[in-house]
Amino acid sequence: MVAQQWSGVRQRVAAVGAEPTSGAVFGSLRHGWVLDDPLTEDGLSELESQIGVRLPDDYRSFLTCVGAGGAGPAYGLFPVRRVQGRWRWEGDGAELADLAQLGQPFPDRGPDSEDLDALLAVRPEEEDFEEIEDFDDAVEAWDERWEALMFAPERTAGAIVVSHLGCAQREWLIISGTHRGTIWSDCRADDTDLAPLLDQAGHPVTFTHWYIDWLQKAELAARRKPSDP
Repeated sequence: MVAQQWSGVRQRVAAVGAEPTSGAVFGSLRHGWVLDDPLTEDGLSELESQIGVRLPDDYRSFLTCVGAGGAGPAYGLFPVRRVQGRWRWEGDGAELADLAQLGQPFPDRGPDSEDLDALLAVRPEEEDFEEIEDFDDAVEAWDERWEALMFAPERTAGAIVVSHLGCAQREWLIISGTHRGTIWSDCRADDTDLAPLLDQAGHPVTFTHWYIDWLQKAELAARRKPSDP
């Protein structure tokens, strides 16, 4: 069963957090190795009813077996919480996910790059302007077009933000469509489009792989002695 893969994970997270060197793990000072309480089955059912889609099996079992969020990759796994009767994910950039579009499929081939390439082709270059003020105005106008295109809600339909890596870089979990259950990298702040995370074999990274891989690396890092290479 899917839930069995999470057996002992909550205890492992607590054990790593108890290590004297656990603060050396990237992002741990933010999440503090604390996991929220798991969701109840009723809470999970209400959440899925509100968003209009069943969450990927491994993620939903994580929510009920391990925790609703907290300690996890980078600065932590964004928690999902019930606020004034409505469920929502909380974290730096969580609001980028349009909760009304979670039931819509994430773009089958990922975000369409044609419009992006066309816009990059007309990016203002300083040498094309005689006056710096004109160049600045052109860049400002171009940036507005770029942001409107890159952060259009339909580009991330069917996905939720699950983690923040700092410097406006984030990771998404796809919950609808053909990419359902996989993790995507979001470096749009650095002019790099959304892209799937891949393992060493080139396969898409699932939520389970993403979380367990982080935990295994955190265990090694937290228990490494100062003299170790």
